[in-house]
Amino acid sequence: MSVTPIRLFGDPVLHRPAAPVVDFDAELRRLVDDLTDTMQAAGGAGLAAPQIGVGLRVFTWYVDGEVGHLVNPDVAAVGEEVQDGPEGCLSIPDLRYDCRRHLHVVASGWNVHGDPVRVEGSELLARAIQHETDHLDGVLFVERLADADRAAALAEIQAAEWQGHGSYLPVVKVSPH
Repeated sequence: MSVTPIRLFGDPVLHRPAAPVVDFDAELRRLVDDLTDTMQAAGGAGLAAPQIGVGLRVFTWYVDGEVGHLVNPDVAAVGEEVQDGPEGCLSIPDLRYDCRRHLHVVASGWNVHGDPVRVEGSELLARAIQHETDHLDGVLFVERLADADRAAALAEIQAAEWQGHGSYLPVVKVSPH
């Protein structure tokens, strides 16, 4: 287990869809441990594998005191209610904008041992599940913002001190999965 550098906006791995996990082995368990440690050290509500340079469909979350993970998630909205609320991203430091998400979701997938898992979430957990699943699809939350907010967010990112000085290396970690 270790804290791993988080890839920042501009890293190509953040814009690529992640591959499904096919091997539920010790390497996957280490990945989930690394994701959990990194997420907690950074104070995040979730972290997806591409954010640490691993192109696999895995994410972790920490919401309301509960830590969890999901492998190869499939997410569906429950009902039509939506929520608008502040959202940020560990890959885009110090940026928060209101983003519209479904209020209730259900996610199914697997745990690190290959056992089926079903997670029902509302409010912050629903937001975290949708945000992290977007990462697995190569989508960043700024792409979901209203036009004016997206333009403002991109301008803020362009002017950010960290822009162009990312804590990532331009090499994507390759996994046998």
